[in-house]
Amino acid sequence: MNYFKLTWKNIIRRKSRFFFTLSAIAVGIASLVTLLSLGSGLETEIRKQADVLGANLVVTPRGWCAYEQISVLTGETLPEAIPNADVEKIAAIEGLTAFPYLTQRTALNNQPVPLIGILPTAMKRFKGWRVAQGRYLLDTSHVVIGSGIARQFKLKTGDDLRIRGREFSISGMLQDVGNRDDLAIYMDLATAQKLYAVGDKVSFIAVKVDDITRIDRYILEIQETANVAVSSDKQLLKSVLAIVGSVGSALKLVAAVAILASFFGIVNTMMTAIYERRREIGILQAIGARKRTIFSLFLYESAIYGLLGGIIGVVIGFVFSYFAAPYLGQNEFTAFLGNGQSVQFFSAGITLKSLLFSVLVAALAGVYPARQACRLSPVEAISHE
Repeated sequence: MNYFKLTWKNIIRRKSRFFFTLSAIAVGIASLVTLLSLGSGLETEIRKQADVLGANLVVTPRGWCAYEQISVLTGETLPEAIPNADVEKIAAIEGLTAFPYLTQRTALNNQPVPLIGILPTAMKRFKGWRVAQGRYLLDTSHVVIGSGIARQFKLKTGDDLRIRGREFSISGMLQDVGNRDDLAIYMDLATAQKLYAVGDKVSFIAVKVDDITRIDRYILEIQETANVAVSSDKQLLKSVLAIVGSVGSALKLVAAVAILASFFGIVNTMMTAIYERRREIGILQAIGARKRTIFSLFLYESAIYGLLGGIIGVVIGFVFSYFAAPYLGQNEFTAFLGNGQSVQFFSAGITLKSLLFSVLVAALAGVYPARQACRLSPVEAISHE
């Protein structure tokens, strides 16, 4: 007896039922794969941006919320709250170098673009930037742009930008570095403070220390020097990942509901199939099929539902997550996903886990119906009309 052919024939016997049961499993697995793929891409990009920041310590105003901690890594607009006097006090501490940031926004062709006020010479040395076109000049009338901004808006050196009613000339374009530094306009810090009327304040300070083994001492010294909060790069990363993880867990519960619905859908499908095939079960018993064999037939049937539905769900999930990422990236909280490289089109790990989970859930859903099938007495089964 060819059990696979028999199982497959029974599965596709009712094509509409086969289609809807398979669809339910595929939707549940697709939602799970989408969330896993986006979550994996988000975590990868967060780690990448933490490395790009290049700071051992991040100095922020006291009382900043989780959203603002994430914005430190995304480069989004942040409230200005640290006065220049505190920046100078921190910079004066021996053994560290301070790099203040003022993060604001402007618009090009009615699209929002990050504008970052910096100390030009110090930041160039800190980031290791190289100029692809023009020259690196930031003053009261010149700005420098990232390569991504130049490509997106078809800008070149010498072009003029109108920012908050003032004309600025693009003096240079930075070389492509493959991170969010490519996606901003850079302006002299004092000019940006005046243009955005924020007084003498900055958004946050990145700090590079000379001796990483004394980082705890530096944190205490900074806090004693100014009324600010200080986080190490590892603490900031851990905090942001914890926030993202909690949101991801909540979203996975939504996917779990869809998978649970498909679980009961398989149970219902298999119970209906047993009722319709009682006579067939009786004939199998009459020709010598053991209870274990009948149990296995129905368990294989439900597992095949899980395998096929899982394969379809994995494909749909990866396709959806890949094309949805840029749209999700328009939200500040998920801005990391705006980078097309942050979400992989395929992940062997996610695929394997999802398929195993799909088959396991389907097999578990088939256990009760399979037990009911093998418990039928031959006389009761074969006499069924």
